[in-house]
Amino acid sequence: MARMKFLCDADRCIDCNACVTACKNENEVPWGINRRRVVTINDGKPGERSVSMACMHCTDAPCAAVCPVTCIYPTEDGIVLHSKDLCIGCGYCFYACPFGAPQYPQVGNFGSRGKMDKCTYCAGGGGAEAPGSAEEFEKYGSNRFGDGKLPLCAEMCSTKSLLAGDGEIIAQIYKERVMKRGYGSGAWGWMTAYREDVDVKV
Repeated sequence: MARMKFLCDADRCIDCNACVTACKNENEVPWGINRRRVVTINDGKPGERSVSMACMHCTDAPCAAVCPVTCIYPTEDGIVLHSKDLCIGCGYCFYACPFGAPQYPQVGNFGSRGKMDKCTYCAGGGGAEAPGSAEEFEKYGSNRFGDGKLPLCAEMCSTKSLLAGDGEIIAQIYKERVMKRGYGSGAWGWMTAYREDVDVKV
């Protein structure tokens, strides 16, 4: 069975934030919450890279491991969902997630910030609502996955930096990109460094 994953190719990301905007619009995410954000590393310096970050739908999700009420769980497709009906807003998932994906919907004192919100891979939610229903959309956002579509953030990426889909296929696409760039076995790649497969025309 396919396991759904995200991958952001930092060599292609241009920090346009189209993925962030697409996510907010498609899921009608409230102001102050970003299920997806673009992080720039070494901003303004040589080697600057931008990466689109959200829930990575981990195979062994640390957020699910620490949840005291087990409201976070993986589906058969590897999508990590959460049930807002079971969530108590303790914030353990927020602290456990290395990507900062689970977020409180409000700012305030503990206990008044509400139940956690996170990327759902545009697969609706983990509650009892009927898939594709208005109730599911109001709580969790769009259910594009149920219609056989990929998350809108990945579809809107103009440089195809953000990839979504079956983890094995994404890994193959990224491997082909890396081999084409010449990063092979090191910073420049064996073939580029030693000119073993390079046609040099004089």
